[in-house]
Amino acid sequence: MKTIANLLIIFTVFSFLSWLCRFLWHTFRKKRPVNPGFIILPFIPAAGISAVAVYMLTHNMNNHLMVFFGSAILLTIGKYLASLIFERALGFKWRDYSRRPLNLNGYVTLWESLAYGGIAVLLSMYGFELIDDMISLTPIWVSLIVGIIVAGLIILDSILSVITIIHLRRNLKQMSDISTLIEENEGYKSNEELLSLYERKMLTSKRFRMRLVNAFPDMESLNYEKQLSDLKERFDIIRKTNDEVYETVIQKPEDRPFAYGLGFAKLFWLFVAGSIFGTIIETFWALFTEGHFELRVGLVWGPFIPVYGGGAVAITLFLFRLHKAGDLIIYLASTVIGATFEYFCSYFQEMFLGTVSWDYSDTPFNLDGRTNLMFALIWGLLGLSWLRYIYPVFSRLVEKIPKRKGTIITAVLVVFLAVDSAMSIAAVYRQTQRHNGVPAQNAAVEWIDNTFNDDYMSLVFPHMKQEKIEQKN
Repeated sequence: MKTIANLLIIFTVFSFLSWLCRFLWHTFRKKRPVNPGFIILPFIPAAGISAVAVYMLTHNMNNHLMVFFGSAILLTIGKYLASLIFERALGFKWRDYSRRPLNLNGYVTLWESLAYGGIAVLLSMYGFELIDDMISLTPIWVSLIVGIIVAGLIILDSILSVITIIHLRRNLKQMSDISTLIEENEGYKSNEELLSLYERKMLTSKRFRMRLVNAFPDMESLNYEKQLSDLKERFDIIRKTNDEVYETVIQKPEDRPFAYGLGFAKLFWLFVAGSIFGTIIETFWALFTEGHFELRVGLVWGPFIPVYGGGAVAITLFLFRLHKAGDLIIYLASTVIGATFEYFCSYFQEMFLGTVSWDYSDTPFNLDGRTNLMFALIWGLLGLSWLRYIYPVFSRLVEKIPKRKGTIITAVLVVFLAVDSAMSIAAVYRQTQRHNGVPAQNAAVEWIDNTFNDDYMSLVFPHMKQEKIEQKN
Protein backbone atom coordinates (compact mmCIF):
# COMPACT_ATOMS: atom_id res chain seq x y z
CA MET A 1 0.00 0.00 0.00
CA LYS A 2 2.84 2.37 0.84
CA THR A 3 4.57 1.56 -2.46
CA ILE A 4 1.41 2.43 -4.40
CA ALA A 5 1.08 5.68 -2.45
CA ASN A 6 4.74 6.47 -3.19
CA LEU A 7 4.29 5.92 -6.93
CA LEU A 8 1.09 7.99 -7.05
CA ILE A 9 2.62 10.89 -5.12
CA ILE A 10 5.80 10.78 -7.24
CA PHE A 11 3.68 10.86 -10.40
CA THR A 12 1.58 13.77 -9.09
CA VAL A 13 4.40 15.84 -7.61
CA PHE A 14 6.74 15.64 -10.59
CA SER A 15 3.93 16.16 -13.10
CA PHE A 16 3.17 19.40 -11.27
CA LEU A 17 6.82 20.45 -10.75
CA SER A 18 7.54 20.03 -14.45
CA TRP A 19 4.51 22.14 -15.28
CA LEU A 20 5.55 24.77 -12.72
CA CYS A 21 9.11 25.05 -14.08
CA ARG A 22 7.90 25.46 -17.64
CA PHE A 23 5.18 27.85 -16.55
CA LEU A 24 7.62 30.13 -14.73
CA TRP A 25 10.15 29.98 -17.54
CA HIS A 26 7.69 30.89 -20.30
CA THR A 27 5.87 33.44 -18.15
CA PHE A 28 9.02 35.37 -17.26
CA ARG A 29 10.34 35.10 -20.81
CA LYS A 30 7.16 36.35 -22.50
CA LYS A 31 6.02 38.69 -19.69
CA ARG A 32 2.61 37.07 -19.62
CA PRO A 33 1.18 33.85 -18.14
CA VAL A 34 1.75 30.86 -20.42
CA ASN A 35 0.13 27.63 -19.33
CA PRO A 36 2.26 24.72 -20.65
CA GLY A 37 -0.16 22.03 -19.47
CA PHE A 38 -2.74 20.17 -21.47
CA ILE A 39 -6.37 21.28 -21.45
CA ILE A 40 -7.29 22.20 -17.88
CA LEU A 41 -5.02 20.95 -15.11
CA PRO A 42 -1.51 22.22 -14.22
CA PHE A 43 0.25 18.91 -14.82
CA ILE A 44 2.56 17.42 -17.44
CA PRO A 45 1.96 13.67 -17.13
CA ALA A 46 4.96 12.69 -19.26
CA ALA A 47 7.25 14.10 -16.56
CA GLY A 48 5.36 12.22 -13.86
CA ILE A 49 5.59 8.95 -15.79
CA SER A 50 9.33 9.54 -16.32
CA ALA A 51 9.85 10.15 -12.59
CA VAL A 52 7.99 6.94 -11.72
CA ALA A 53 10.09 5.01 -14.26
CA VAL A 54 13.32 6.40 -12.77
CA TYR A 55 12.15 5.57 -9.25
CA MET A 56 11.31 1.97 -10.17
CA LEU A 57 14.61 1.57 -12.03
CA THR A 58 16.92 3.15 -9.47
CA HIS A 59 15.42 2.79 -5.97
CA ASN A 60 17.71 -0.18 -5.26
CA MET A 61 20.74 1.22 -7.11
CA ASN A 62 23.63 2.71 -5.16
CA ASN A 63 25.93 3.33 -8.12
CA HIS A 64 25.37 6.86 -9.46
CA LEU A 65 27.01 6.00 -12.77
CA MET A 66 24.52 3.18 -13.34
CA VAL A 67 21.66 5.49 -12.36
CA PHE A 68 22.91 8.10 -14.83
CA PHE A 69 23.29 5.85 -17.86
CA GLY A 70 20.36 3.56 -17.05
CA SER A 71 17.95 6.49 -16.67
CA ALA A 72 19.33 8.35 -19.69
CA ILE A 73 18.85 5.29 -21.92
CA LEU A 74 15.42 4.43 -20.50
CA LEU A 75 13.99 7.95 -20.79
CA THR A 76 15.50 8.52 -24.23
CA ILE A 77 13.92 5.33 -25.57
CA GLY A 78 10.64 6.23 -23.88
CA LYS A 79 10.52 9.72 -25.40
CA TYR A 80 11.55 8.46 -28.82
CA LEU A 81 8.79 5.84 -28.90
CA ALA A 82 6.17 8.21 -27.47
CA SER A 83 7.03 10.91 -30.04
CA LEU A 84 7.02 8.36 -32.88
CA ILE A 85 3.66 6.87 -31.86
CA PHE A 86 2.13 10.30 -31.34
CA GLU A 87 3.28 11.47 -34.76
CA ARG A 88 2.16 8.36 -36.62
CA ALA A 89 -1.17 8.00 -34.79
CA LEU A 90 -2.29 11.65 -34.61
CA GLY A 91 -0.30 13.42 -37.31
CA PHE A 92 1.35 16.02 -35.07
CA LYS A 93 4.86 16.60 -33.81
CA TRP A 94 5.27 18.47 -30.53
CA ARG A 95 8.82 19.62 -31.24
CA ASP A 96 11.26 19.11 -34.08
CA TYR A 97 14.91 18.70 -33.05
CA SER A 98 16.13 17.84 -36.54
CA ARG A 99 18.14 21.08 -36.78
CA ARG A 100 19.89 20.53 -33.48
CA PRO A 101 23.24 18.73 -33.35
CA LEU A 102 23.40 15.06 -32.38
CA ASN A 103 19.67 14.43 -32.74
CA LEU A 104 17.94 11.14 -33.43
CA ASN A 105 15.37 11.56 -36.23
CA GLY A 106 14.37 14.91 -34.74
CA TYR A 107 12.80 13.32 -31.66
CA VAL A 108 15.59 13.50 -29.07
CA THR A 109 19.10 14.91 -28.77
CA LEU A 110 22.22 13.69 -27.00
CA TRP A 111 22.25 16.73 -24.73
CA GLU A 112 18.68 16.06 -23.69
CA SER A 113 19.54 12.46 -22.88
CA LEU A 114 22.50 13.57 -20.75
CA ALA A 115 20.20 16.00 -18.93
CA TYR A 116 17.82 13.10 -18.21
CA GLY A 117 20.67 11.17 -16.62
CA GLY A 118 21.79 14.12 -14.48
CA ILE A 119 18.25 14.83 -13.24
CA ALA A 120 17.78 11.15 -12.43
CA VAL A 121 20.93 11.15 -10.26
CA LEU A 122 19.66 14.20 -8.34
CA LEU A 123 16.26 12.57 -7.86
CA SER A 124 17.79 9.33 -6.60
CA MET A 125 20.02 11.25 -4.18
CA TYR A 126 17.55 13.83 -2.85
CA GLY A 127 14.17 14.00 -4.61
CA PHE A 128 12.76 10.58 -3.83
CA GLU A 129 13.97 10.78 -0.24
CA LEU A 130 12.07 14.06 0.11
CA ILE A 131 8.93 12.36 -1.21
CA ASP A 132 9.35 9.57 1.34
CA ASP A 133 9.69 12.16 4.11
CA MET A 134 6.57 13.94 2.88
CA ILE A 135 4.57 10.72 2.91
CA SER A 136 5.90 9.88 6.39
CA LEU A 137 4.42 13.17 7.65
CA THR A 138 1.02 12.30 6.20
CA PRO A 139 -1.26 9.35 6.98
CA ILE A 140 -0.97 6.70 4.28
CA TRP A 141 -4.70 6.80 3.56
CA VAL A 142 -4.49 10.54 2.87
CA SER A 143 -1.56 10.10 0.46
CA LEU A 144 -3.34 7.21 -1.25
CA ILE A 145 -6.68 8.98 -1.67
CA VAL A 146 -5.11 12.25 -2.80
CA GLY A 147 -2.82 10.39 -5.20
CA ILE A 148 -5.69 8.38 -6.71
CA ILE A 149 -7.93 11.43 -7.13
CA VAL A 150 -5.24 13.64 -8.69
CA ALA A 151 -3.91 10.85 -10.93
CA GLY A 152 -7.47 10.15 -12.07
CA LEU A 153 -8.01 13.81 -12.93
CA ILE A 154 -4.71 13.90 -14.83
CA ILE A 155 -5.78 10.84 -16.85
CA LEU A 156 -9.14 12.46 -17.65
CA ASP A 157 -7.37 15.66 -18.68
CA SER A 158 -5.02 13.66 -20.92
CA ILE A 159 -7.97 11.84 -22.54
CA LEU A 160 -9.68 15.18 -23.16
CA SER A 161 -6.45 16.46 -24.68
CA VAL A 162 -6.22 13.53 -27.08
CA ILE A 163 -9.86 13.99 -28.10
CA THR A 164 -9.17 17.68 -28.70
CA ILE A 165 -6.16 16.81 -30.86
CA ILE A 166 -8.27 14.40 -32.93
CA HIS A 167 -10.91 17.09 -33.45
CA LEU A 168 -8.19 19.61 -34.25
CA ARG A 169 -6.80 17.36 -36.98
CA ARG A 170 -10.29 16.87 -38.43
CA ASN A 171 -10.86 20.62 -38.30
CA LEU A 172 -7.56 21.31 -40.08
CA LYS A 173 -8.48 18.83 -42.81
CA GLN A 174 -11.79 20.61 -43.38
CA MET A 175 -9.94 23.94 -43.55
CA SER A 176 -7.54 22.41 -46.09
CA ASP A 177 -10.47 21.19 -48.22
CA ILE A 178 -12.01 24.67 -48.14
CA SER A 179 -8.66 26.20 -49.17
CA THR A 180 -8.55 23.85 -52.15
CA LEU A 181 -12.05 24.88 -53.19
CA ILE A 182 -11.10 28.56 -52.91
CA GLU A 183 -8.07 28.02 -55.16
CA GLU A 184 -10.15 26.16 -57.74
CA ASN A 185 -13.16 28.50 -57.66
CA GLU A 186 -13.13 31.76 -59.64
CA GLY A 187 -16.52 33.15 -58.55
CA TYR A 188 -16.15 36.13 -56.18
CA LYS A 189 -19.38 35.51 -54.26
CA SER A 190 -18.61 31.84 -53.82
CA ASN A 191 -15.12 32.64 -52.59
CA GLU A 192 -16.53 35.09 -50.08
CA GLU A 193 -18.82 32.40 -48.72
CA LEU A 194 -15.96 29.91 -48.61
CA LEU A 195 -13.73 32.38 -46.77
CA SER A 196 -16.50 32.91 -44.25
CA LEU A 197 -16.80 29.14 -43.83
CA TYR A 198 -13.01 28.89 -43.42
CA GLU A 199 -13.18 31.52 -40.68
CA ARG A 200 -15.97 29.69 -38.87
CA LYS A 201 -14.01 26.43 -39.00
CA MET A 202 -11.07 28.16 -37.30
CA LEU A 203 -13.28 29.27 -34.43
CA THR A 204 -15.17 25.98 -33.97
CA SER A 205 -14.86 24.91 -30.30
CA LYS A 206 -12.00 27.37 -29.98
CA ARG A 207 -11.63 27.30 -26.19
CA PHE A 208 -9.97 23.87 -25.89
CA ARG A 209 -8.09 24.21 -29.15
CA MET A 210 -6.73 27.62 -28.17
CA ARG A 211 -5.61 26.12 -24.88
CA LEU A 212 -3.81 23.31 -26.71
CA VAL A 213 -2.21 25.47 -29.42
CA ASN A 214 -1.07 28.13 -26.92
CA ALA A 215 0.42 25.45 -24.65
CA PHE A 216 2.49 23.99 -27.50
CA PRO A 217 3.54 26.87 -29.76
CA ASP A 218 6.14 24.66 -31.50
CA MET A 219 3.59 21.99 -32.42
CA GLU A 220 3.64 21.08 -36.11
CA SER A 221 1.11 19.33 -38.31
CA LEU A 222 2.54 16.84 -40.78
CA ASN A 223 -0.19 17.42 -43.39
CA TYR A 224 -1.85 20.76 -42.64
CA GLU A 225 0.90 23.15 -41.59
CA LYS A 226 -0.57 26.19 -43.38
CA GLN A 227 -3.94 25.71 -41.74
CA LEU A 228 -2.33 25.24 -38.32
CA SER A 229 -0.33 28.43 -38.87
CA ASP A 230 -3.54 30.32 -39.72
CA LEU A 231 -5.12 28.92 -36.58
CA LYS A 232 -2.20 29.99 -34.38
CA GLU A 233 -2.27 33.49 -35.86
CA ARG A 234 -5.99 33.89 -35.26
CA PHE A 235 -5.79 32.51 -31.71
CA ASP A 236 -2.94 34.93 -30.98
CA ILE A 237 -5.15 37.85 -32.08
CA ILE A 238 -7.98 36.59 -29.87
CA ARG A 239 -5.63 36.21 -26.90
CA LYS A 240 -4.27 39.75 -27.28
CA THR A 241 -7.80 41.13 -27.58
CA ASN A 242 -8.84 39.30 -24.41
CA ASP A 243 -5.79 40.65 -22.57
CA GLU A 244 -6.57 44.21 -23.63
CA VAL A 245 -10.03 43.91 -22.09
CA TYR A 246 -8.55 42.93 -18.71
CA GLU A 247 -5.25 44.82 -18.69
CA THR A 248 -3.71 47.48 -20.90
CA VAL A 249 -1.48 46.09 -23.65
CA ILE A 250 1.36 48.33 -24.93
CA GLN A 251 3.19 47.10 -28.00
CA LYS A 252 6.28 49.36 -27.99
CA PRO A 253 8.77 48.41 -25.25
CA GLU A 254 9.93 52.01 -24.80
CA ASP A 255 6.37 53.10 -23.96
CA ARG A 256 5.81 50.45 -21.33
CA PRO A 257 5.59 51.67 -17.70
CA PHE A 258 7.34 50.35 -14.61
CA ALA A 259 6.36 46.76 -13.69
CA TYR A 260 4.58 46.24 -17.00
CA GLY A 261 2.96 42.84 -17.49
CA LEU A 262 3.65 39.94 -15.16
CA GLY A 263 7.42 40.25 -14.96
CA PHE A 264 9.52 40.05 -11.81
CA ALA A 265 8.74 43.61 -10.64
CA LYS A 266 4.96 43.18 -10.82
CA LEU A 267 5.06 39.76 -9.16
CA PHE A 268 7.34 41.05 -6.41
CA TRP A 269 5.01 43.95 -5.64
CA LEU A 270 2.13 41.48 -5.62
CA PHE A 271 4.04 39.46 -3.05
CA VAL A 272 4.72 42.50 -0.86
CA ALA A 273 1.14 43.76 -1.06
CA GLY A 274 -0.28 40.30 -0.35
CA SER A 275 2.04 39.84 2.63
CA ILE A 276 0.93 43.16 4.17
CA PHE A 277 -2.71 42.48 3.36
CA GLY A 278 -2.39 39.10 5.10
CA THR A 279 -1.11 40.80 8.25
CA ILE A 280 -4.14 43.10 8.25
CA ILE A 281 -6.54 40.17 7.75
CA GLU A 282 -4.92 38.10 10.50
CA THR A 283 -5.01 41.06 12.92
CA PHE A 284 -8.73 41.64 12.43
CA TRP A 285 -9.34 37.88 12.51
CA ALA A 286 -7.70 37.69 15.93
CA LEU A 287 -9.82 40.61 17.16
CA PHE A 288 -12.97 38.96 15.82
CA THR A 289 -12.35 35.39 16.98
CA GLU A 290 -10.36 35.94 20.20
CA GLY A 291 -11.53 39.38 21.27
CA HIS A 292 -8.09 40.95 21.70
CA PHE A 293 -5.26 42.47 19.69
CA GLU A 294 -2.54 40.05 18.72
CA LEU A 295 0.51 40.62 16.54
CA ARG A 296 0.45 38.09 13.71
CA VAL A 297 3.30 38.30 11.23
CA GLY A 298 5.40 35.84 9.29
CA LEU A 299 8.82 37.49 9.52
CA VAL A 300 10.77 38.93 12.45
CA TRP A 301 10.85 42.44 10.96
CA GLY A 302 7.92 44.23 9.38
CA PRO A 303 4.21 43.53 8.75
CA PHE A 304 4.71 40.65 6.33
CA ILE A 305 3.09 37.21 6.14
CA PRO A 306 4.78 35.50 3.16
CA VAL A 307 2.08 32.81 2.92
CA TYR A 308 -0.42 35.45 1.83
CA GLY A 309 2.10 37.09 -0.48
CA GLY A 310 2.94 33.77 -2.11
CA GLY A 311 -0.76 32.96 -2.32
CA ALA A 312 -1.44 36.25 -4.12
CA VAL A 313 1.32 35.51 -6.64
CA ALA A 314 0.18 31.90 -7.15
CA ILE A 315 -3.48 32.81 -7.61
CA THR A 316 -2.58 35.62 -10.04
CA LEU A 317 -0.32 33.41 -12.15
CA PHE A 318 -2.67 30.44 -12.19
CA LEU A 319 -5.92 32.36 -12.71
CA PHE A 320 -4.88 35.25 -14.96
CA ARG A 321 -6.04 33.40 -18.05
CA LEU A 322 -9.41 32.67 -16.42
CA HIS A 323 -10.49 36.29 -16.14
CA LYS A 324 -13.17 35.65 -18.77
CA ALA A 325 -14.40 32.49 -17.03
CA GLY A 326 -17.42 32.39 -14.76
CA ASP A 327 -17.22 33.36 -11.10
CA LEU A 328 -17.87 29.77 -9.98
CA ILE A 329 -14.88 28.42 -11.93
CA ILE A 330 -12.61 31.14 -10.57
CA TYR A 331 -13.89 30.57 -7.03
CA LEU A 332 -13.36 26.79 -7.16
CA ALA A 333 -9.90 27.18 -8.72
CA SER A 334 -8.91 29.72 -6.05
CA THR A 335 -10.16 27.33 -3.36
CA VAL A 336 -7.97 24.49 -4.60
CA ILE A 337 -4.89 26.67 -5.25
CA GLY A 338 -5.09 28.48 -1.90
CA ALA A 339 -5.64 25.32 0.15
CA THR A 340 -2.85 23.47 -1.68
CA PHE A 341 -0.45 26.37 -1.20
CA GLU A 342 -1.29 26.62 2.51
CA TYR A 343 -0.84 22.87 2.97
CA PHE A 344 2.63 22.79 1.43
CA CYS A 345 3.76 25.93 3.29
CA SER A 346 2.89 24.19 6.56
CA TYR A 347 4.52 20.97 5.43
CA PHE A 348 7.84 22.52 4.41
CA GLN A 349 7.99 24.64 7.56
CA GLU A 350 7.60 21.55 9.70
CA MET A 351 10.03 19.50 7.63
CA PHE A 352 12.87 22.03 7.45
CA LEU A 353 12.42 24.08 10.63
CA GLY A 354 10.64 21.63 12.92
CA THR A 355 7.95 24.19 13.77
CA VAL A 356 4.25 24.66 13.10
CA SER A 357 2.64 28.10 12.85
CA TRP A 358 -0.95 26.88 12.49
CA ASP A 359 -2.71 23.65 13.36
CA TYR A 360 -6.28 22.92 12.28
CA SER A 361 -6.39 19.40 13.69
CA ASP A 362 -9.33 20.28 15.95
CA THR A 363 -11.40 21.84 13.16
CA PRO A 364 -13.89 19.92 10.97
CA PHE A 365 -12.90 18.78 7.49
CA ASN A 366 -9.19 19.42 8.00
CA LEU A 367 -6.41 17.81 5.98
CA ASP A 368 -3.67 16.61 8.30
CA GLY A 369 -4.16 19.78 10.37
CA ARG A 370 -2.47 21.89 7.68
CA THR A 371 -5.58 23.27 5.99
CA ASN A 372 -9.31 22.82 6.25
CA LEU A 373 -12.51 23.34 4.31
CA MET A 374 -13.41 26.67 5.93
CA PHE A 375 -10.11 28.34 5.06
CA ALA A 376 -10.13 26.76 1.60
CA LEU A 377 -13.48 28.45 0.98
CA ILE A 378 -12.05 31.72 2.29
CA TRP A 379 -9.14 31.34 -0.14
CA GLY A 380 -11.73 30.95 -2.90
CA LEU A 381 -13.46 34.19 -1.91
CA LEU A 382 -10.14 36.04 -1.70
CA GLY A 383 -9.05 34.70 -5.10
CA LEU A 384 -12.30 35.69 -6.78
CA SER A 385 -12.22 39.19 -5.26
CA TRP A 386 -8.56 39.56 -6.17
CA LEU A 387 -8.90 38.56 -9.81
CA ARG A 388 -12.15 40.36 -10.47
CA TYR A 389 -11.75 43.63 -8.62
CA ILE A 390 -8.46 44.15 -6.78
CA TYR A 391 -5.75 43.08 -9.23
CA PRO A 392 -6.72 45.36 -12.16
CA VAL A 393 -6.71 48.41 -9.84
CA PHE A 394 -3.51 47.28 -8.11
CA SER A 395 -1.77 46.69 -11.45
CA ARG A 396 -2.58 50.18 -12.71
CA LEU A 397 -1.41 51.78 -9.44
CA VAL A 398 1.94 49.98 -9.50
CA GLU A 399 2.52 50.90 -13.14
CA LYS A 400 2.10 54.59 -12.23
CA ILE A 401 5.32 54.47 -10.17
CA PRO A 402 8.15 56.24 -12.05
CA LYS A 403 10.54 53.73 -13.59
CA ARG A 404 13.72 54.93 -11.86
CA LYS A 405 12.14 55.26 -8.41
CA GLY A 406 10.30 51.98 -8.83
CA THR A 407 13.49 50.12 -9.76
CA ILE A 408 15.38 51.54 -6.76
CA ILE A 409 12.56 50.84 -4.30
CA THR A 410 12.15 47.31 -5.67
CA ALA A 411 15.87 46.58 -5.28
CA VAL A 412 15.87 47.89 -1.69
CA LEU A 413 12.80 45.85 -0.78
CA VAL A 414 14.24 42.70 -2.38
CA VAL A 415 17.40 43.00 -0.30
CA PHE A 416 15.45 43.83 2.87
CA LEU A 417 13.03 40.93 2.52
CA ALA A 418 15.87 38.54 1.68
CA VAL A 419 17.70 39.56 4.87
CA ASP A 420 14.42 39.52 6.83
CA SER A 421 13.66 36.00 5.62
CA ALA A 422 17.17 34.78 6.42
CA MET A 423 16.99 36.30 9.92
CA SER A 424 13.56 34.76 10.48
CA ILE A 425 14.79 31.30 9.54
CA ALA A 426 17.89 31.74 11.71
CA ALA A 427 15.78 32.97 14.66
CA VAL A 428 13.37 30.03 14.43
CA TYR A 429 16.23 27.56 14.02
CA ARG A 430 18.06 28.97 17.05
CA GLN A 431 14.91 28.90 19.14
CA THR A 432 14.60 25.20 18.38
CA GLN A 433 18.25 24.67 19.29
CA ARG A 434 17.84 26.59 22.56
CA HIS A 435 14.90 24.43 23.53
CA ASN A 436 17.06 21.39 22.83
CA GLY A 437 19.86 22.74 25.03
CA VAL A 438 22.30 23.63 22.23
CA PRO A 439 24.44 26.62 23.36
CA ALA A 440 25.59 29.49 21.15
CA GLN A 441 28.90 28.72 19.46
CA ASN A 442 30.01 32.20 18.37
CA ALA A 443 29.24 35.92 18.63
CA ALA A 444 26.84 35.92 15.66
CA VAL A 445 24.72 33.18 17.22
CA GLU A 446 24.78 35.01 20.56
CA TRP A 447 23.52 38.15 18.80
CA ILE A 448 20.64 36.15 17.29
CA ASP A 449 19.80 34.69 20.72
CA ASN A 450 19.82 38.12 22.37
CA THR A 451 17.95 39.92 19.59
CA PHE A 452 15.36 37.24 18.96
CA ASN A 453 14.94 35.78 22.44
CA ASP A 454 11.96 33.68 23.48
CA ASP A 455 9.92 36.71 24.57
CA TYR A 456 10.40 38.39 21.20
CA MET A 457 9.59 35.18 19.31
CA SER A 458 6.43 34.70 21.38
CA LEU A 459 5.41 38.26 20.48
CA VAL A 460 5.85 37.96 16.71
CA PHE A 461 4.93 34.26 16.39
CA PRO A 462 2.36 33.71 19.18
CA HIS A 463 0.97 30.46 17.73
CA MET A 464 4.19 28.82 16.57
CA LYS A 465 4.92 25.48 18.19
CA GLN A 466 7.99 23.28 18.23
CA GLU A 467 7.13 19.96 16.61
CA LYS A 468 8.97 16.68 16.37
CA ILE A 469 8.84 15.19 12.93
CA GLU A 470 7.44 11.74 13.53
CA GLN A 471 5.90 9.00 11.53
CA LYS A 472 2.12 9.40 11.30
CA ASN A 473 1.44 6.17 9.50
